[in-house]
Amino acid sequence: MHVGIHDLSFATTEFVLPHTALAEHTGADIGKYHLGIGQRAMSVPAADEDIVTMAAAAAAPIIARWGVEKIRTVVLATESSIDQAKAAGVYVHSLLGLPSSTRVVEVKQACYAATAALQFAIGLVHRDPDQRVLVIASDVSRYELDSPGEATQGAAAAAMLVGADPALVRVENPAGLFTADVMDFWRPNYLTTALVAGQESITAYLQAVEGSWKDYTEQGGRRLTDFRAFCYHQPFTKMAYKAHRHLLRFTGADADEPQVTAALGLTTAYNEVVGNSYTASVYLALASLLDHADDLTDAPVALISYGSGSVAEFFAGTVAPGYRDHLRTTAHQTAVTRRKPISYDTYRALHSTTLPTDGGHHPVPEQTTGPYRLAALSDHKRIYEPR
Repeated sequence: MHVGIHDLSFATTEFVLPHTALAEHTGADIGKYHLGIGQRAMSVPAADEDIVTMAAAAAAPIIARWGVEKIRTVVLATESSIDQAKAAGVYVHSLLGLPSSTRVVEVKQACYAATAALQFAIGLVHRDPDQRVLVIASDVSRYELDSPGEATQGAAAAAMLVGADPALVRVENPAGLFTADVMDFWRPNYLTTALVAGQESITAYLQAVEGSWKDYTEQGGRRLTDFRAFCYHQPFTKMAYKAHRHLLRFTGADADEPQVTAALGLTTAYNEVVGNSYTASVYLALASLLDHADDLTDAPVALISYGSGSVAEFFAGTVAPGYRDHLRTTAHQTAVTRRKPISYDTYRALHSTTLPTDGGHHPVPEQTTGPYRLAALSDHKRIYEPR
């Protein structure tokens, strides 16, 4: 029985900050962003957008296409959690009108968590092939203003319907796993922005790629030459290129640029204009590949998921026959192009805005034109509403 990704949909924010505007503020040559890190723009949430509104917006088209009857589980992966107790997916469950006979949980391990959620979902479907699992990755990446990480920020949610006989991608066994206790990137509960040890984070990523590939081969996985394309987690798109060159050298393969570009070039279209979406990043890479490649029917695709701290997984998926009939290419492109460009000053004001913590009733300014919004905070409760 094949199990995997039956549908894939992503959503992003109301606003976008082009890196040209960031370069005007920093005085940097635009090549530092366009060429150096491979980023052209970053998604910026409106005041009334967060991981819940993006998650619901990403998942709603899946519900509209397939209904709710077979969905028994919702797993929301995030490292931008809004509550220490209540799963953000419970709000999404309500906004989408899912039945009460549903389990809802939230999972966390930096940018890797969505892959854990996907693997958990596959296990549930193997146990009961009649059910489907809704997996959602939703994050807002935020760093200190004027910090080295500022240019890599972004926000998006990717929703996947996981089931038997999937219409898009059949996820294969085995998977290669790797974990190491490193402090390359973290965010204590008392901070609203992440802490990053830049060079150590790059080194940890490369170490994790090595380790997960090594375990994948030891578990009997495919040969590197089998794969048509490689979807990496993309904290910035040039990191995927750095990681793939490293993997090729590690395995003794040829790392010439045409080969690297052929393997990765179609996976970066969304991430380079959305920015780092943390848990959603590797699945935006997959969406970009499926939306932009020529026919991939029966082609093996590698997915390399990394989360700082650190955990990584290398696994394979085979693209299903007829997958192009189920793509959401136009909707994905619209999600990117509908964003309103903002000035650096407007972005800075949004970045510096904090939600009240006094427990009073505080309506949130209506800014988003998306389908869901954070309407208010009242008595320490978040109030969401459809638009």
